[in-house]
Amino acid sequence: MADVFEALATPARRAILDELHERDEQTLFELCARLAMKHDLGLTRQAISQHLGVLEAAGLITTRREGRYKFHHLDTGPLKAIVQRWLTKKAGHKKRGQDLSEHQNL
Repeated sequence: MADVFEALATPARRAILDELHERDEQTLFELCARLAMKHDLGLTRQAISQHLGVLEAAGLITTRREGRYKFHHLDTGPLKAIVQRWLTKKAGHKKRGQDLSEHQNL
């Protein structure tokens, strides 16, 4: 899970994920153009390719090759694991506010 947080720590990588969320299955060329136009990121193709490698290693994107093109796909599985770990309340656990109100009524 540490690799997911490391991958999300860089603004350029978050912008790549935003672009894939908005329009999935993009090539490196398409991502470069959209990042330059919409996010004003002046990164080289090589830099974006390296960022894509980090995101893929963290499991946040998958790729599919079709001929000479490589399409990038957003994979939200690792993000769902984070939500389930820290943001989803387990059955039987009370919210903090409920605990406080019960103590005040005593």
